Amino acid sequence: MRRMSVGTALAAGAVLVAAGPAAAHVSIDPGEAEQGGYATVNFKVPNERDDASTVKLEVTLPTDHPLTSVMPQPVPGWDVKVEQAELDTPIESHGEKITEAPSKVTWSGGKVEPGTFQQFPVSMGALPEDADRLVFKAIQTYDSGEVVRWIEVPEEGAEEPESPAPVLALEPAEAAGDAGNGDDTEPAATDADEAGSGTDDTAADDDGSSDTTARTLAVVGIALGAAGVAFGALSRRRGGAGGSSAAQ
Repeated sequence: MRRMSVGTALAAGAVLVAAGPAAAHVSIDPGEAEQGGYATVNFKVPNERDDASTVKLEVTLPTDHPLTSVMPQPVPGWDVKVEQAELDTPIESHGEKITEAPSKVTWSGGKVEPGTFQQFPVSMGALPEDADRLVFKAIQTYDSGEVVRWIEVPEEGAEEPESPAPVLALEPAEAAGDAGNGDDTEPAATDADEAGSGTDDTAADDDGSSDTTARTLAVVGIALGAAGVAFGALSRRRGGAGGSSAAQ
């Protein structure tokens, strides 16, 4: 049992050691984009060595589905170069015939120190509409002279190769009609606004009715007051006339 335990531990350690380099390969982030559009992706380069720095990265662009626009974002401390190549079969883009396209992007002059990683952003397009992925073979060079080629193409259903190439998965673009459904529907707030408007109108009617009642009462009060004044004056006159007759 002890021998079996030791053997199992050694086998597990060997698997972890073998999986280590594959887990730290050059990759692309995000790993998916929409067909037919443009995307900005980062080529993520980790340093796998403890005694050397990465000083160069070369990314080969796909030739079976050429990209007419490739624009790297400047990375402090690094020089970048985009190479062009003649296309075996010219393509059309925005009504123009394209006979050459970007074929490789190379970053150099900087350093990815041990225990760190560096991202190299690139805007690219237009992405093909008739492909479900793009493969970007990459070559990583260390200042020790070591060159690591991340060029093996992963196959669906198979184990990940030892040195896999970065892969960008392409997904169908969303239907344009889906985004417009909300525009055809009247916002619920409109109903609330209409309800609020009705409340305001009712309140206005109530205010108008109250105002009319107040005016009516005021007129009646004035009339009664005037009648009272007239009645009082008439009473004084009658009283005055009665007193005069008695004196005579």
